[in-house]
Amino acid sequence: MICPYCAADHDRVLDSRASDGGKVVRRRRECLACTRRFTTYERVERAERLVVVKRDGTRQPFSRDRVLAGVQAACGKRPVPEESKQRLVDEVEEALQREFDREVPSRVVGERVMNKLRDLDEVAYIRFASEYYKFKSVDEIKRQLELLDGRAREVKDQQKLF
Repeated sequence: MICPYCAADHDRVLDSRASDGGKVVRRRRECLACTRRFTTYERVERAERLVVVKRDGTRQPFSRDRVLAGVQAACGKRPVPEESKQRLVDEVEEALQREFDREVPSRVVGERVMNKLRDLDEVAYIRFASEYYKFKSVDEIKRQLELLDGRAREVKDQQKLF
């Protein structure tokens, strides 16, 4: 590591710590030439970014900001904490990075977000699903609500067992 004070290329690491949930390594260093101390941060950089294959076949780089914007729009004025929305996007992005090498269908991204939203806030889930599935009638929305209601009953029945 090149010293920011004297530009020498000889240093020693005094302390290393993982930070930001293990995604970043913080190193405290001492220059052997001028004896001044400095801190460096190391982040893992992915060689290739994930590309989303849209329904029409076009490809776009994965954008967590776009996913977050969709989640925020679905949540609207619902009482969903911002940290929960960020965590949802983080979980979706990490799962996609683990499972797909280079390309992921947009359908998969949307389904992952919907599954997470279903557990986070049912109204936000319906809002997101209505955009994702492009419902054309109230009957289609009713069917989705019935599925959601049936799922809620299953959860309640399972809770009664414990």
